[in-house]
Amino acid sequence: MNGNGQAEAWLALLDEASAEGNLVQATFSSPRIKSEDADKKLTVRPVKLKSGLFYQFERLRGNKAYHENVVSDLLAEKLGEAMGQYKQALFKLQGADVQVMANKKGVLTVVGRKSAERRESAPQSHNRSKSYVLPEDEPVPFLHALGVMTAEGKVVKAKYDKFRQINRFLEMVADVVGDLPRGRKLTIVDFGCGKSYLTFALYHLLAIKEKLPVRIVGLDLKKDVIEHCAKLAEELKWDDLTFSVGDINDYEGHASVDMVVTLHACDTATDAALLKAIGWGASVILSVPCCQHELFRQISQPALKPLLKHGILKERFSALVTDAARANLLELAGYRTQMLEFIDLEHTPKNLLIRAVKGGKADQEELRKEYETFRDLLGISPYMEINLTSLIRKS
Repeated sequence: MNGNGQAEAWLALLDEASAEGNLVQATFSSPRIKSEDADKKLTVRPVKLKSGLFYQFERLRGNKAYHENVVSDLLAEKLGEAMGQYKQALFKLQGADVQVMANKKGVLTVVGRKSAERRESAPQSHNRSKSYVLPEDEPVPFLHALGVMTAEGKVVKAKYDKFRQINRFLEMVADVVGDLPRGRKLTIVDFGCGKSYLTFALYHLLAIKEKLPVRIVGLDLKKDVIEHCAKLAEELKWDDLTFSVGDINDYEGHASVDMVVTLHACDTATDAALLKAIGWGASVILSVPCCQHELFRQISQPALKPLLKHGILKERFSALVTDAARANLLELAGYRTQMLEFIDLEHTPKNLLIRAVKGGKADQEELRKEYETFRDLLGISPYMEINLTSLIRKS
């Protein structure tokens, strides 16, 4: 095919990808410009928001992921701009996979087209059901046991938000399953598991759907809750899902752990769980912080007085500072860290999820300087930093 033919094939591909409901995913890789500030990878997926169908552009830069939601009308234009920054791309469409390559001069070649099974993309209207990891109208025994579903697979109306939350959590876990070790039984600890909706969901995803050898331990301080969860696990015959009464700081149940989950642990209990995970060398950490008081009492910066003099603003600012410090300290401990929205922020302003995967390769000295500048500017001394320093010294 000549140059004009390839140009026409590329434009035809853009038209095909931008047709509503046709693009399942596009992945751009091998950036043309290699630098620390350049994007390493770009993934484009359809997402359904309240205002309609959008396409989420997720750019991986250093250890962080940046997201932009693009309206459907601009999809072809944005995809064209993206191809100008990469040497190759894979378009997963309804019924086909198409690979595109670019040479040093930027000339594009549509390398090949391979048929694929019909796949689901984003829902096309408000009336169409969202494609969940755990689909609606399909019986799931643990959801029935927890009162989220009926025996026939119908989501209980009063539990629909919980159903959405469980699925959102599983989406975030599914993205990092490939980062877990293979060839042996995996150990996972869920600190502050509470009623354990997400603990059961995690076991279902990994042990039942992915068929991975796992043992999961849920830990909480409430004895009655733990006894109830243990009874449900027994009824489901999930022998490798167990529950214990205990405190994060005192827990010494394992010499090493592959994944640590900590959801809504209060104040520095979140930091204690993160430190445990780092000490174990966990491959994956998932953390949703709860109330954050420590840095509220510490933050001091005269230039920010117009913000800090208002208690409610200082509280929200302190929460953001706390999570930013945690994310940066995880990076200094050798993790690639992302800040993700757990559920819609209209439900609660605190539901951000910190997802960390072991294996960060960023410039540690530069990261340290950035963090120390940030810390000193605000006059803070985070619990996690103090104890992380001690942990590193011991190791």
